[in-house]
Amino acid sequence: MEDTRAFIRERYGRAVAGRAGETTGRHGCAGVPDLTRSAYDEATLAGSSLNAVAQSFGCGNPTAEAGLRPGERVLDLGCGAGLDLLLAARAVGPSGRVIGLDMTDEMLHAASRNVAGQGNISLLRGYLEDIPLPDGSLDVVLSNCVINLSPDKEKCLSEAFRVLRPGGRLCVADIVLLHPLSKKAAESLALWSSCVSGALSEEQYVALLERTGFTAIHLRRTATHAFPDVLAAMAFPDCTPEERLEMDGALASAIVKAVRPVF
Repeated sequence: MEDTRAFIRERYGRAVAGRAGETTGRHGCAGVPDLTRSAYDEATLAGSSLNAVAQSFGCGNPTAEAGLRPGERVLDLGCGAGLDLLLAARAVGPSGRVIGLDMTDEMLHAASRNVAGQGNISLLRGYLEDIPLPDGSLDVVLSNCVINLSPDKEKCLSEAFRVLRPGGRLCVADIVLLHPLSKKAAESLALWSSCVSGALSEEQYVALLERTGFTAIHLRRTATHAFPDVLAAMAFPDCTPEERLEMDGALASAIVKAVRPVF
């Protein structure tokens, strides 16, 4: 687990630093051009920090799907540079609270700059598998293309379940696998950090949420990603040509929702 975390931390630390000062998000979590930017319309992004947009690595817009209400307490797992924090803070208003959790110092530093002045946002350093918050303390848990990166997804989702109050909601955007990968690709840390080899199938995702205790589970595929040769070489530069061939048609973005039952 620590080797995977260290690789991801180093990879995303370099990536967010490389995007400082940009004005458009060019790649999402899986390296798909315009994946992040295309998930948000211009009206949604209006008023957000340009760096928060440029430094985002998501694959969807979970804040638009979560039905956030004024006064709610929200956690963003793997908050990155803070774009979804800003959108969630806008939705819950000054009476609400939004917490961003990330394990990467460079991401938290970027987020602290991007959300500066937002009194209803706070940041925490920590792991998805060990959330430093009390039981039942949240109304909503969000995440954007991060759970696939976790080396222990059952623990991650169990922790999300724990910190939600009864009736609380989980809403994540994530990458899902549409067909299995070869053993070599599945063991590639480069592909894991690109949101590929750590991704679950749609069936595995639903089954894991059920096993964790969630109910009202709904998974909706939002986009299927094609990787012709030139795009695959750009999106997965650390991979062999053979590994890149496996990516074409193997990945989709999805919105996943679930509820911690009241009983």
